[in-house]
Amino acid sequence: MKKIALFAAMAVVAGCASTEEVADIDTTAEPVIEKVGPAPGSQQALEASAGHRVFFAYDQHTLSAQAQSTLRQQAQWLNDNPTVAVQLAGNADERGTREYNLALGSRRAEAAKAFLVGLGIDSARLTTVSYGKERPIAQGSNEQAWSMNRNSTTMVMGSGG
Repeated sequence: MKKIALFAAMAVVAGCASTEEVADIDTTAEPVIEKVGPAPGSQQALEASAGHRVFFAYDQHTLSAQAQSTLRQQAQWLNDNPTVAVQLAGNADERGTREYNLALGSRRAEAAKAFLVGLGIDSARLTTVSYGKERPIAQGSNEQAWSMNRNSTTMVMGSGG
C-alpha cells in the first residue's frame, strides 16, 4: 500500500512539474504567419497588381480608356521593378487572313509599347511580337471569344539587374 501511495504522490508531483512548464508558454502571443505571395518582379506579381492584358475593338489598334488605365498600372509596376523587361504580344481574333492579323497584332503591341514609353518607361525594357490569330486565349467563333482574342498581352521576360 505504501508503494501505491508513493507512486501516486510521484505522479502528482510529475503532473505539477508539467503544469509549471506549460504555464511558462505565452499563450496570448499571436502566431507568426508569413504571407506568401508572388515573387517580386514575377509574371504573377504583374498580373496581381497591374493586370497583363489590354483589349481592342474589332479591327482597331487604338487604346480604349480601360486599356490606358491598365497600361498606367503596368507603368507604375515597371517603375517599381526597374530591372524587369517585358514583351508585349499583339493578338487578333480568327477573322481575316493570317498576314492581315499578324500586321494588326503588331500595331496593337506597338500601341501598348508607345503608351508605356510615353509614360517614361525605357523602350530598351520593352520588346514586341505579334502572334496574329495563332494564339487565341478563348476558343469559339463568336463575339465573346473574338473580343477576348483581340488583345495585347504583357509578359515578364526577366530582370536585367
